[in-house]
Amino acid sequence: MSVPAKSLRIIIACGGTGGHLFPGIAVAQELRALGHRPLLLISRKQVDTAGSGKYTDLEFYPVPAIAKPPTFSLRMISFLWRFVCTLLSSLRLVQREKADAVLGMGGFTSLAPVLAGYLLRRRTYVHDSNSIPGCANRLTAHFCTTVLLGLKEAANYLHGRPCRTVGTPVRAELLGVQPTSRAARTALSLPLDKPLLLVIGGSQGAQQLNTIMVEAARITPQVQVLIIAGETDRARVERMAADVENLRVIGFCSEMSIAYAAADAVVARSGASTLTELSVLGKASLLVPYPHAADNHQYHNARIMEEAGAAVLCEQKDLTPERVKNFLTGTLLNPTALKAMQTAMRALARPNAARAIAAIVSGAEET
Repeated sequence: MSVPAKSLRIIIACGGTGGHLFPGIAVAQELRALGHRPLLLISRKQVDTAGSGKYTDLEFYPVPAIAKPPTFSLRMISFLWRFVCTLLSSLRLVQREKADAVLGMGGFTSLAPVLAGYLLRRRTYVHDSNSIPGCANRLTAHFCTTVLLGLKEAANYLHGRPCRTVGTPVRAELLGVQPTSRAARTALSLPLDKPLLLVIGGSQGAQQLNTIMVEAARITPQVQVLIIAGETDRARVERMAADVENLRVIGFCSEMSIAYAAADAVVARSGASTLTELSVLGKASLLVPYPHAADNHQYHNARIMEEAGAAVLCEQKDLTPERVKNFLTGTLLNPTALKAMQTAMRALARPNAARAIAAIVSGAEET
């Protein structure tokens, strides 16, 4: 590891969801490799506690998560008060830590730390992973030295703010040597003689998707299905799937590299972090956007992947067990189509995104 002329203290606000947390961790790991001292601000949510627990080499600091209510809600009064308190706390934190730069990984949990850095004349950045930036990131962008983008299409919504397209960081364990499919399936106690479909519903609104996937497995016995159902929905899905021999249900997977390695294809939501992982690993996918995502950004993310030939897009309102079966027979069970989609998916990958962001926020690369 080369030691920089000055070891910088860089605050990374990345709490609230796995889509913010894991990219923030990836950047922090790159900053440490450059000899800097990242401090990650996370929420007190279970997703952050569980997701950060194994990264004992990194420094985490829990802060209150601030989720914005509807603009014309009475809860806005409480939100604004808590935001002011969080901003004052962030100002003290930036000064106490003698932070050189502040990076927000998106959402309203990033706004207060980035604004604090701006007011204290530090270098400030926000990363947006999606094709359409959320309203929090559009606001935060006004206080940033540079806005870092996962997809170049997002620049169209930022009205002249200085932008760099860098991709979305992916957790380090997905970039190294991956387990073989056989080893991964053995580790998960899955059969070796059938193609495997991995289903990742995500933490939001997964019940309907999980239900449809149980029925899809039932009518496609030649495919083994693994559903990561989420802990809150696991028991219900297991009851539904009790008689489906080619289906395995788990609640949470702490080693996603193993689950991905086992899979020949994936059914997933189309949040930016998930799409980044799928592209880096070259996984053919059926994408089912979360229909209540802000600005329907998951749909637009998925459309970009479909237009590139890297995935099939199906909105949740149109998803049926038969549509899933068509994907399986047309892609997963069709070696030529499967290989073409895998190749197209890999072509979209930006595996060096975390390194690029670390270089920019540390000043090693001028923006």
